[in-house]
Amino acid sequence: MIRKPLKITRLFLLPLFLMASLVSCKSNQVVKAPIETAGSQTEDQELFFKISLAQWSLSKPMIEGKMDPMDFAKKAHEMGFSGIEYVSGLYTSKVEEVSLATVLDTLKARSEKYNVENVLIMVDGEGDLATSDNAERNMAVENHKKWVDAAQFLDCHSIRVNLFGSNDEEAWKNNSIDGLKKLGEYASTKGINVLVENHGYLSSNAKLLVEVMEGVNLPNVGTLPDFGNFCLKRKDGERWNAKCIEEYPRYQGIEEMMPFAKAVSAKSYNFNDEGQETTMDFQKILKIVKDAGYTGYIGIEYEGQNLTAEEGIIATKKLLITEGSKL
Repeated sequence: MIRKPLKITRLFLLPLFLMASLVSCKSNQVVKAPIETAGSQTEDQELFFKISLAQWSLSKPMIEGKMDPMDFAKKAHEMGFSGIEYVSGLYTSKVEEVSLATVLDTLKARSEKYNVENVLIMVDGEGDLATSDNAERNMAVENHKKWVDAAQFLDCHSIRVNLFGSNDEEAWKNNSIDGLKKLGEYASTKGINVLVENHGYLSSNAKLLVEVMEGVNLPNVGTLPDFGNFCLKRKDGERWNAKCIEEYPRYQGIEEMMPFAKAVSAKSYNFNDEGQETTMDFQKILKIVKDAGYTGYIGIEYEGQNLTAEEGIIATKKLLITEGSKL
């Protein structure tokens, strides 16, 4: 994970105080795979994957109040995207203002109005699913359930969760299996997948994360490989906003995670004059993704500082199309 100092991160957002349950639940159903609809695709029509927009790419203008998170579907449509990936924490103030149900009603209506597919929800700030404290871990599972319900209501196929709570490998592995299995079993009754992103520390140890997936052994629990985010340790033990002092091998990690992947995140930071990302080889990564047989959405998550949010999103999309069309 490569985040610059003073970068606002998802986990720095205020904890959410949300409704415990939602209306409009559907009957039990089999777990949904990413939906393979053409939607409003244009430039990405001939690629082996579809391109979605991760809301975190627009987090800076949204946090600064320059863009309303409720307009996410509209903005994505205007930028030519057929799928969108929500960030739970960007709706904190809206939920406190009204209710989660009201927010979800609006988001669903706008996604339908602008003909974009709701792909997944990235969930943060709901407790540590890998903590060694059993009561806290179980509470984290309960806290995440409302987002499973939210994903079902929005017709997403997945929620993305984090695995934090312990830095001891064996304890982390056992705790993660327990937390994910409990949440995954609930999510299976709603037709929703639970995905783990390599998001720093032991969650970025792909080999260990694969052992967790094998231990959970549920068809609706999988991974969300991120092109970046392979920092295992930061200076002074900080979780975010400090120099990374140990990283997991990027390409090896993506390859190890892909057999369990139900979503993929195209992280980007900076670009050179030729339009290439300066910290990673997009074509090499996309070949790994294609070789794994993945054909779903790849979500753009721009986190750079040298371009505006929109410029970074456009640069990332162009690079995905350029390199993806060669495969």
